[in-house]
Amino acid sequence: MSQTPLAGGGASYAAAGVDIEAGDRAVELMKEWVKKTQRPEVLGGLGGFAGLFDASALKNYDRPLLASATDGVGTKVDIARRMGVYDSIGHDLVAMVMDDIVVCGAEPLFMTDYICVGKVHPERVAALVKGIAEGCVLAGCALVGGETAEHPGLLGPDDFDVAGAGTGVVEADRMLGADRIREGDAVIAMASSGLHSNGYSLVRHVLLDRAGLDLDRRIDELGRTLGEELLEPTKIYSLDCLALIRTTEVHAFSHVTGGGLAANLARVVPDGLHAVVDRSTWTPAPVFDLVGRTGSVERAELEKTLNMGVGMIAIVPQESTDVALATLADRGVDAWVAGEITGRGEHTTGAALVGDYAD
Repeated sequence: MSQTPLAGGGASYAAAGVDIEAGDRAVELMKEWVKKTQRPEVLGGLGGFAGLFDASALKNYDRPLLASATDGVGTKVDIARRMGVYDSIGHDLVAMVMDDIVVCGAEPLFMTDYICVGKVHPERVAALVKGIAEGCVLAGCALVGGETAEHPGLLGPDDFDVAGAGTGVVEADRMLGADRIREGDAVIAMASSGLHSNGYSLVRHVLLDRAGLDLDRRIDELGRTLGEELLEPTKIYSLDCLALIRTTEVHAFSHVTGGGLAANLARVVPDGLHAVVDRSTWTPAPVFDLVGRTGSVERAELEKTLNMGVGMIAIVPQESTDVALATLADRGVDAWVAGEITGRGEHTTGAALVGDYAD
């Protein structure tokens, strides 16, 4: 059967909206940033079909367990798009992936990324990769590869999304988790740098859609513009957690992401025990009150959606608290004893917040 040619000449990939030359340009721009993340175990360079990591580096382990995680940064990408700031979102991506991996005590090894755009703007893609590379350096892992996909017709020219996958390793008999936790253990909280990368659907709905606040508007209580606050990069705790493991006994970590502090802490508390966290031991940053007050959001809803000022939890024996806090302080991490592990008693869930936040 014969077909009538499309009007305007023959079809092509470029005519369909995919710019291969722009993609090649983006790869060239990102190479210098990827190089900064390389570890000795990485073989080859950017541009191959697969990233290579020398597994003989694991030969000194008795029983190495590989830990993997995949994540994105949610609707925070919309704030980055509106602000025209792209590097910090890459930093967020590494935090979301690698801080999940370190929870079991694993050392982050390498990461790959996936960037999906409506149209390839080489400088924007390079900025995204720059942020990912800088985050990998902070997490101690290598960026060994990735994919940039152009989806014209499905995404607008300025729309994008990012995701990543990471791999780490831990000795089997050193894996952290619920089986190590004991009654009387201390719950150490590590301060978040802000909202991190969860709850942005609520935040955008309250502050931008309903209240109509401008991202360029300076908010006195925040000490900067709303957009700058909302784009504050997620703190990466990976190397801080590994430092704790080296210096003192740690039973478990909990990365506070979607679901809030209590729900994520409950994920690592064993049956029969309960984590009690005292709100009066810290004051959430002003942005949390701004969201709650502006949207008349009840505290219970805030706490199951946002991190409320705590980005990572370490559960350690009581006798390890002083060393743990000193180690974190030496690394510039704001940390404090926020609670303890108790018998289940009257509680029906694995973790609870008690008291009122400090003024």
